[in-house]
Amino acid sequence: MKLNLSVDQVLSTTRSVRKRLDITRPVPRELIDECLELALQAPNGINQNTWRFIVVDDPAVIAKLGKLYKEVVAEHSKALTANVAHLPGEDKVLDSAMALVEKIEKMPALLIPLAAGRPEGKAAPEWASMYGSIIQATWSFLLALRERGLGSVWMSAGTRREKEAAEILGIPMDKYTQIGWFPIAYTIGTDFKKAWRKPVPEVRTYNKF
Repeated sequence: MKLNLSVDQVLSTTRSVRKRLDITRPVPRELIDECLELALQAPNGINQNTWRFIVVDDPAVIAKLGKLYKEVVAEHSKALTANVAHLPGEDKVLDSAMALVEKIEKMPALLIPLAAGRPEGKAAPEWASMYGSIIQATWSFLLALRERGLGSVWMSAGTRREKEAAEILGIPMDKYTQIGWFPIAYTIGTDFKKAWRKPVPEVRTYNKF
C-alpha cells in the first residue's frame, strides 16, 4: 500500500529509521524489487549500469551479518560516538543507533549495494565517479521504501567488516565495494516529520566559499 505522499513530503520526511523498524513483519520480495526498479532509474555517471544489489532475507545470513555489525559497534563505539557533532537531537541519534544494534540480527531483510571497482589508490575524481551513481540509486531506493511504509538507515559501520561480509555473501572483493548495509523493514507508524536542520542561509553561499 502506498502512502500517496507528495514528492516534497517524501524528500522532507525520509528519515534514518532505527527504533521504528518493525522486525515482526516480513517484507515481500516483490515489494523490494519494486523499490529497486525505481532505484535503477536514478541518474547515472560514466559507470552506467555497473551497480549490483544483494538482498539478504535468509534469517541465518542476516544473523551472521548482524553479529559482525555488533562486533564493530562494540570495538569502535568510543570512536563512533566521539565523531558525532553536538547538534540538536544528536543524543537521540546515538540512542536510536544502539537500539538498532540490539535488533539488527532479526531484520526482515538487508540491502547491500555494490559499487564496481575498489577505492584503494584512487584520487578524488575517481572516488566521485565510483560512488556518484550507486549512492543516488540507493537514495532513490530509500525514497521508494518511504512511500510504501517501509524504512531503512545507512549502516556504514558494517563496512569495517567488509572482507568477512564478502566471504559470507560470495562477493568478489577485487571487483566490488560495499557502500553500506541497509536494513529493510516496515516502519512502526508512518508519521515521520521534518527534522531539525540549519537554516539554508547558514550553509549556502553564492559564487565563493
